Amino acid sequence: MSFTQKLDGIVTKFAELEKKLLDPSALGQNFAKVSKEHSDAAPVVELIGEYRRAQKEIADINEILPATEDKDMRDMIESERFDLTKKIPEIEQQIKLSLLPKDVADEKNAILEVRAGTGGEEAALFAYKLFAMYQKYAEKRRWKFEILSISDTGLGGYKDASASINGRGVFARLKFESGVHRVQRVPETENQGRVHTSAATVAVLPEAEEVDIKIEEKDLRIDVFRSSGPGGQSVNTTDSAVRITHIPTGVVVSMQDEKSQIKNREKAMKILRSRIYDAERARIDKERSASRKEQVGSGDRSERIRTYNFPQSRITDHRINLTSFRIDGVMNDGELDEFIEALIADDQARKLSESD
Repeated sequence: MSFTQKLDGIVTKFAELEKKLLDPSALGQNFAKVSKEHSDAAPVVELIGEYRRAQKEIADINEILPATEDKDMRDMIESERFDLTKKIPEIEQQIKLSLLPKDVADEKNAILEVRAGTGGEEAALFAYKLFAMYQKYAEKRRWKFEILSISDTGLGGYKDASASINGRGVFARLKFESGVHRVQRVPETENQGRVHTSAATVAVLPEAEEVDIKIEEKDLRIDVFRSSGPGGQSVNTTDSAVRITHIPTGVVVSMQDEKSQIKNREKAMKILRSRIYDAERARIDKERSASRKEQVGSGDRSERIRTYNFPQSRITDHRINLTSFRIDGVMNDGELDEFIEALIADDQARKLSESD
């Protein structure tokens, strides 16, 4: 099917949807579905209209230009043709991008998990910095950032921390943050001024709802125990902490931040559901393609994705070879958009090349 035929099909389908919406009573329970299809297609149809108007204007210019003798008028018409000729490929690119298959998880909220990796206390301090960076970024986007759990080292670092991030397009913007983040800096405890390398792992999971993945109660083993602080210090004297094991997959989630067993269970189930959903998405993605690059945006966290070099104020994303020398703005103020926009553009370009 040619590009023109594809556009004709979209416009025809849109007209059919508009016709159906004129009689909502005839649609019954399908009204919401048809209405959504119509609203989803409207921006594409608008672009197609703009694209075809520009094509017609060029055709009209080509027809009248040979008969135009006035030099100033010819110059003006040719300038207009030049602008339109430049505009058409841009609109065509927008249309192609809008027609790419959508990731159903893109509009979901997300579960963020940050864990200290190799590097001892320095890795834990870096995990703390990363977690704070994402919290700042969420504030900038006016997303709700709710801390689910924090396991600290007692020295200012985090062994691991998780949060629920709610807002518009959260997962779409954060999904490429999953991976191993490496830091190179001189630790405060280092007397010789030597640069140490350590790492932390970031996981961004689409927050799954019960309609996305059904978990049977019989598949869960739930253990309760007393919460404890750093070094085993007792936090409370009741069995409020919860450990939930999903027997079929072996996924285990523990939660002890709340004093209420019920609240700990709710938080643990939220994370458990999202981990299982993410694993299922990764399995499907892997089946679709065996290529390593296909796994970059699908939750594969086996490779280093970004390095934060403090002595040189440099951050490098190794997937797209993008380097920024604004490490303070990124880590202290959550100014991540430069990387996120570039990663989204790279993903779109790859998908466009695969669809051609």
